[in-house]
Amino acid sequence: MTVGTPAGHRIGSMPILVVVILGLALVGTTARDAVAGHPAIATAATVFCGIFLQALPFLALGVLISGVIAATVTPQKLARRLPRRAAAAILTAGVGAAALPGCECGSVPIARRLFGDGTVGAAALTFMLAAPAINPVVLVATAVAFPGEPLLVLARCLASLLTAVTMGFLWTRFGNPDWVTRTLPTSAPGDESRWTVFTEAARHDFLQAASFLVLGAAAAAALHVVVPEWVYAHLAGQLMLGIVVMAVLAVVLSLCSEADAFVAAGMSMLPLLPRLVFLVVGPAVDVKLFAMQAGMFGRAFAIRFAPLTFAVAVLAGTGVGLLLLGDR
Repeated sequence: MTVGTPAGHRIGSMPILVVVILGLALVGTTARDAVAGHPAIATAATVFCGIFLQALPFLALGVLISGVIAATVTPQKLARRLPRRAAAAILTAGVGAAALPGCECGSVPIARRLFGDGTVGAAALTFMLAAPAINPVVLVATAVAFPGEPLLVLARCLASLLTAVTMGFLWTRFGNPDWVTRTLPTSAPGDESRWTVFTEAARHDFLQAASFLVLGAAAAAALHVVVPEWVYAHLAGQLMLGIVVMAVLAVVLSLCSEADAFVAAGMSMLPLLPRLVFLVVGPAVDVKLFAMQAGMFGRAFAIRFAPLTFAVAVLAGTGVGLLLLGDR
């Protein structure tokens, strides 16, 4: 997004975002004093600020690394390193995705450029689901958001990897290349410098991820003060209902994977298992990912792939969570 000026210059969206953040910081004291007499609003503001400020460094680190990868690692390089056998290629794509930190927004176009018939297509889809979910930035952020819960971090990694690998194998068995109706997106001009590619990728990812982080933090803050306590007590007693509610919430909120753990941690009134499912489902399927997959792969692909991914992610998160965390 750009804004025109009388002199003909154009102000980019990043400077606008910086000005907005600085403005919010300057009026923070006044806002705090204004809500001091309203406990519910003060609680919501505290939850929102806590989630946003904790998540922001990890989000920034994630998009910087994503920009570096966009500038230095091409889909062609990744494709050349895939084994020829389907099982080996899918496992390699799943595990190897951990070495390429990045958010969901970057993994979809990379997967589309990797996509091909047979083994390569299955590996590309596995990479698309695994990269934003099991990379070190996401796992460290999860550990920081849930101190003293190492099994939750392990459960997130295993359940997300299981989701990605399962979808890869399902594609080799049931996938139809004819569902992919969109042609490859136009490649970036060859004369663009690596610095240009890096800055554009980092700017795009940060703006999109930060906007969804604001929405997610606001939703978590609202849930603290709007939803009555008896609702959370009911969800805690009805574990399967809590899992379904959190899975649907993950789809709707469309959070970046570097920040979703802090939103989940803010929902401390719920058991760990539904929050684990929230963390497994979010990077695999949400509203923005469905739109991106429909744009990159085609609508016929998205309407089949997204619902199946949702079901697999819920089952994987629930199964792994019950084994490692129990029903808490």
